[in-house]
Amino acid sequence: MSESLDRCSPSTRRWVHEAIRRVDADANRSADTHLLAFPLPPEWGIDLYLKDESTHPTGSLKHRLARSLFLYALCNGWIVEGTTVVEASSGSTAVSEAYFARMLGLPFIAVMPASTSPEKVALIEFYGGKCHLVEDPAQVYVEARWLADDLRGHFMDQFTHAERATDWRGNNNIAESIFGQLARERHPVPKWIVVGAGTGGTSATIGRYLRYQCHDTSLLVVDPENSAFYEGWAHDDASWTTGTGSRIEGIGRPRVEPSFVGQVIDRMVKVPDAASFAAMRHASKVLGRTVGGSTGTSLWGAFGVIAELRAAGQQGSVVTLLCDGGERYLHTYYDDAWLAARGIDLAPWAARLDRFTSTGRLA
Repeated sequence: MSESLDRCSPSTRRWVHEAIRRVDADANRSADTHLLAFPLPPEWGIDLYLKDESTHPTGSLKHRLARSLFLYALCNGWIVEGTTVVEASSGSTAVSEAYFARMLGLPFIAVMPASTSPEKVALIEFYGGKCHLVEDPAQVYVEARWLADDLRGHFMDQFTHAERATDWRGNNNIAESIFGQLARERHPVPKWIVVGAGTGGTSATIGRYLRYQCHDTSLLVVDPENSAFYEGWAHDDASWTTGTGSRIEGIGRPRVEPSFVGQVIDRMVKVPDAASFAAMRHASKVLGRTVGGSTGTSLWGAFGVIAELRAAGQQGSVVTLLCDGGERYLHTYYDDAWLAARGIDLAPWAARLDRFTSTGRLA
């Protein structure tokens, strides 16, 4: 029987139906992630919230993406029983995809930069996945495609499919969840939502949802050093590349990814890595728990728009994401020796954060 006919056989259809049931059951078991209030002086009249994506079963925002990608691939007939799933990732998406692959009894291989934190490698292996590390971050796509073709498997390709695998109109996407949780707050429609871009899928989902629901909310996307998204957006050039990987795992890419939809973004800001790490550590002290580097990047952007609101005498709410926990970065971002070896000095940025906390000015 040909491969195409086998994929349409009754036994294959039964396996796919059961696989979809299992993936949906995972979402049904997991309560929605919390919306945490970040303490600010009450006299400011401004509320800052963090959507805590670290509480997903695999500990990061990428759990939502991985679930959507598996459902998308299953419904498209790309994944059937025994399919080897291959992904190009900076770590967190691969952790979540390894979890779903194990759930469905499928082999999984993550193609990642060699600089990926050892904690993430260990998590992928814990869920039964294998890690294929490459020295050049720009080569993860090529290696992943080659492996998938060689193994007659499926290249999940999060960077292409992220913006189309999630239903941006609703269906419990992250934007719908944020607005549902804000409904009883004093500023239920936020002035700004601030996110980073890894695939571009989250910003595309939120930006489209804001327009579809006619919300008067602006979308700010923050971008770390060495990433192509900001320059590509500023120059309206989807071919922009940097040739260098981002130090902030989970966001920032050496090229503008196919899932990045710049037209739904109201503003972009380039955030220095030292500012990201300083904001990450600042948040960990304020919240009493460690957070990841991408959360620091987003918080720096959120603090910036809050400072603008303060200067304009405006009140309202701002929402950003707590993308993952800091326990994945104890040997990197939280290690002073690691920072020093890369010439990263947090002191000037920490001083600016102290000034922001007391005055509401970040500059």
